[in-house]
Amino acid sequence: MEYVDAFLNAISGTFDYTLKAILFKVPWYKNYFWGLVVISIVVWMLEILFPWRKDQKIIRKDFWLDAFYMFFNFFIFALVVSGFYKVIELAFAKGGLTIESLAVIDTRSWPVWSQLLVFFILLDFVQWFTHVCLHKFPIFWNFHQVHHSVKEMGFAAHLRYHWMENILYKPLKTFGVMLLGGFEPEQAYIVHFIAITIGHLNHANIKLSYGPLKYIFNNPVMHLYHHAYTLPKGSFGVNFGISLSLWDYIFKTNYLPEDSGNVPLGYPGDEKMPQNFLGQLTHGFKKQKS
Repeated sequence: MEYVDAFLNAISGTFDYTLKAILFKVPWYKNYFWGLVVISIVVWMLEILFPWRKDQKIIRKDFWLDAFYMFFNFFIFALVVSGFYKVIELAFAKGGLTIESLAVIDTRSWPVWSQLLVFFILLDFVQWFTHVCLHKFPIFWNFHQVHHSVKEMGFAAHLRYHWMENILYKPLKTFGVMLLGGFEPEQAYIVHFIAITIGHLNHANIKLSYGPLKYIFNNPVMHLYHHAYTLPKGSFGVNFGISLSLWDYIFKTNYLPEDSGNVPLGYPGDEKMPQNFLGQLTHGFKKQKS
């Protein structure tokens, strides 16, 4: 019964916080609901004003489907995930395994800027590594295909992904936090909003490469080739960077042959992907033919 209570309390707490955010009862700098809305509108306006692929419509293919995914993955499914992870946390605690016991470094006494920098870099590497696994292992790739079924890139494609990816990403991101003494810096919202903005821009119909900074920050030009239908021979994927591109340059998974923007997107066999949300919700659980 204790686990059930923990599960329900976590869901209730997350729901209440989200509702308060929608009703503007959360400080603006921690309001992820309206923060996501504002960032989305700003990046969409940039797409409209400065389109890279000028023949792409403002309301592109699957625009509304991707917009729904943004709120489903960021808020609705987060309710369920919060419950499960509260139960896992309780189980670990009962087994004598605390978050602090896994800490490698404790950054709580560090200056705020260094806390945020380490938090940003560590979590981005964890996500890069997870992203590589999503491509490398077929059991994970079956779920990640939902994200790669996008045929026209736009900001909302950023959060179009199968709900199982939350199950895969969350534990490793949590593990990254545990390595830092088990806490997020008080100003972690800065990192989260930066990550959302970079992710939206990477999927947007805007031509940005950031000059020499392209070797550090991921960008729309580089990320477009991550979604390319045709990959280099023998490769299971390229340009896996989330916010930072430097991991791809370090581990030699970078690939950028040109920057016209005219790249067919998807993957071989993507015509079998269901075109609606409910069909994609269950995609990946059936054995996929190679």
